[in-house]
Amino acid sequence: MSGKSLTLTIPNELVEELKSLREDLLVELLQRGLREVKIDRALDSYARGGLSFAAAAEQAVISQTELSRPAYARGLEPSFSAATLSEELG
Repeated sequence: MSGKSLTLTIPNELVEELKSLREDLLVELLQRGLREVKIDRALDSYARGGLSFAAAAEQAVISQTELSRPAYARGLEPSFSAATLSEELG
């Protein structure tokens, strides 16, 4: 795997858990975690009225359709355009 090294300071308890994991699993963990944090922050902004649903999806770097699932799970009901509704209904 090519890339750059990154040095982090993390709590000792977490270090112990992470020590036994393979590098590819750690990378996957970071990728998934980053994606979830982006979604959470985008939905928080949307819920506060700081972003439109389309802007929240853009901020999370996912489609509106993908963002709708976690939005509904949080009790948020995004308004859909006709195009988005058509995409959802297949």
